[in-house]
Amino acid sequence: MTLSNLSPQEGSTKQKKRVGRGPGSGHGKTAGRGHKGFKARSGSGIKPGFEGGQMPLYRRLPKRGFTNVHAKLCEIVSLSQLDKFEANTEIDNSKLIEAGIVSKGSMVKILANGEITKAFTVKVDKVSAQAKAQIENAGGKVVFVEE
Repeated sequence: MTLSNLSPQEGSTKQKKRVGRGPGSGHGKTAGRGHKGFKARSGSGIKPGFEGGQMPLYRRLPKRGFTNVHAKLCEIVSLSQLDKFEANTEIDNSKLIEAGIVSKGSMVKILANGEITKAFTVKVDKVSAQAKAQIENAGGKVVFVEE
């Protein structure tokens, strides 16, 4: 058996229904769409959310709040996650991405969750006041990344 004589298992593949190819095919003339009406027209078809003319759910429900499309979301990193790095290293966004802690292209904020026992130089976008104090108490330094 070689790649040239392989074939799919019996019954696993079906041929595409070719409509509108003459009366002998059984799917000629109206091509399985019936006579006239909305579903017979090109470009028709019920759109997502359409409920047959009834007021759709997304319009019946009350709308509240506001979503700021320009909001800059930060990924949160705990001090306990930073403690896994070796002492006296410079931790920046690229090191955090390599370690799989944050995803590429995101802003990073360090929060004071957990304890820190080693000294680091941390270069990130944001740091909470408590986290900054703990890093500096452990002998480390916090440097803010300028955008």
